Amino acid sequence: MDSYRRLRREQPDLFRNDEGPGAIDLVDPSQVPEDLGTLGVVYQDPYIRLLRDPVRFPDGRLGTYLRILGTADAPSAAILPVLDGRVLLMENYRHAVRGWTLEIPRGFGTDGLTAESNALKELDEELSAQVESLTPIGVVHPDTGLHSRPVHLFFATLTATGPLETAAGIRSLVTFTPEELDRNIVEGTVTDGFTLTALTQARLRNLL
Repeated sequence: MDSYRRLRREQPDLFRNDEGPGAIDLVDPSQVPEDLGTLGVVYQDPYIRLLRDPVRFPDGRLGTYLRILGTADAPSAAILPVLDGRVLLMENYRHAVRGWTLEIPRGFGTDGLTAESNALKELDEELSAQVESLTPIGVVHPDTGLHSRPVHLFFATLTATGPLETAAGIRSLVTFTPEELDRNIVEGTVTDGFTLTALTQARLRNLL
């Protein structure tokens, strides 16, 4: 709870209440009954901080709400890479779903780097990519019910790729024409939210 109170003092924007009806208000921890469980910072590592906030719901009930904050201030990035007119997706093993997924490169970000620099870093680390151009294409909130921070999206034109970062669970690079990718999305082969959002942004901006 000490670290939670310190966080409230140091980053008040994370604990603001919006005026008007219908909002879920943050309240002082002392207002919430003890039988609702542990409050405050319930987990933290170098990447995320899990909070259980004391809140008042629009109907007046007191309760708690979980949310995930990034531990670092570095902007996260996800990048849609294209080489010779074909979209590149990584076949990546994801622990959360205990299976292989097809998805674009992404990463938490490194402190001291801009979103663009973090995007280039991810492309280099995961694909050993030679980048011709990098275009910002908006942001996405991965899960507004849980995650607080947006992820910056980019469209990258590559001239070459190299060895993959197999230690991170990447076993292959799969290339698709835009039409082939559309069919895989409809068939349910591609389900990653970052990939789907980046594709939508790229199409709306006539980049793909």
